[in-house]
Amino acid sequence: MHIYDSVQKTKLPFEPIRKGEVSIYVCGPTVYDDAHLGHARSSLSFDLLSRTLKVLGYKVTLGKNFTDIDDKIIKKVETTGKSMEEITSFYIKRYLEEMKALGVQRPDIEPKATDSLQAIEEMIKKLISKGFAYVTSVGDVYFDTSRDSHYGDISHMVSEDNDSQSRVEHTREKKNPKDFALWKACKDSEDICFDTDFSSGRPGWHIECSAMIEKHFHGNSEYTIDIHGGGADLLFPHHENEASQSRCATGHEVAKYWMHNGFVQIAGEKMSKSLGNSFFLKDALAIYDGEVLRYYLNSVHYRKDFNFNEEDLLMSKKRLDKIYRLKKRVSPSKTSSVNKEFKKLLLDSMSDDLNISVTLSVIDEMIATTNDIFDTNSKESANKPLKQETLANIEFIDKLLGFGGKEPFSYFQIGVDESLKEKIETLLAARVEAKKEKNFELSDNIRDELISMGISIMDRADGTVWEKT
Repeated sequence: MHIYDSVQKTKLPFEPIRKGEVSIYVCGPTVYDDAHLGHARSSLSFDLLSRTLKVLGYKVTLGKNFTDIDDKIIKKVETTGKSMEEITSFYIKRYLEEMKALGVQRPDIEPKATDSLQAIEEMIKKLISKGFAYVTSVGDVYFDTSRDSHYGDISHMVSEDNDSQSRVEHTREKKNPKDFALWKACKDSEDICFDTDFSSGRPGWHIECSAMIEKHFHGNSEYTIDIHGGGADLLFPHHENEASQSRCATGHEVAKYWMHNGFVQIAGEKMSKSLGNSFFLKDALAIYDGEVLRYYLNSVHYRKDFNFNEEDLLMSKKRLDKIYRLKKRVSPSKTSSVNKEFKKLLLDSMSDDLNISVTLSVIDEMIATTNDIFDTNSKESANKPLKQETLANIEFIDKLLGFGGKEPFSYFQIGVDESLKEKIETLLAARVEAKKEKNFELSDNIRDELISMGISIMDRADGTVWEKT
């Protein structure tokens, strides 16, 4: 396995800190609003990484946090009148449902900032006692970036910290412009705050991830985890600050490798709420099946920026359709073993920093070759072993990439509403009765009615199946 390390800006051979085991931490959402396609892209990228490592034989432990205390959340409390717990619980639940719809495997560890306050306080105390942090007169705690000679090594960027980076206001008591907040003291009695020895307040954004990683993962004397991941926008300042405070608190680096996924763009612009072009995931899922979105969002290499447009999505769906048409062609059948060469080609490409373009081209070639063989040889006895192998190949695709696992006729029923499904099933039941009574004219009329509705049917030994054409 080779992965691209964002710090060294090159592909490196992956060598875990513990043999046969991989620890991954991915920065999760701030739960004050619905997830957008950028959140989906990040989750899907690291889901692919986790799946690939598991298929390669590693024991993977994946952690992804929820930031459930933040200035944006507090603003939502003020504007809605709801409690912080009500707001964050609602958006966490919706986020998990949407990730499930995309086929994203649930992380092993899902820490929340509000459940990690003790770990956060302990890390801040360490930084203060070691001289890497200082407390202001009002109780704010800042990290002193001048004390870390390696500050800037992660992102190779050093600039003045601002509100969008630290998510807290500036203070004249900051020693250096680029120092960042570890703790923000309460401003008034109505503020949402937590008590600590240095002040009543709430944590800064960056310290949350560092504390949660140290709480839940145990590495070695050099690193806490193998891989730290997130969106490219987090490289600076979030990951830079994270790495710095973790390094100074523990005496070792937080992660051996850093991986970042590209932005999602709409009309060529980075997707963000500030630009007014945010595309909420719930809106996409209301129109498109989660597996179709998964295939589309994973069809571009994770490090590249993704330009979302409906035309490309529909073209991507046609490629996914081909997998299910082949699966339909070989069903129902028992599975045998995945083709060894096919499996090797997929793992070779995915082991090359998740080279999804090559991976999908290998799948396309397998589909085309298999269909050609079936087209030139109609003998069932000759095709039976290939059918069984093909089903095994598709099962392996599902295990590795997370698509192709649906029952094929169900896949082609996606988009048909429940009332129409009920009507179709009623017509199919009437057709079965007509055939039993040898009323073939009625049976044919029902079939023609279904065709006029855009429904194709197939009679099989195990019953009649249908799909939307």
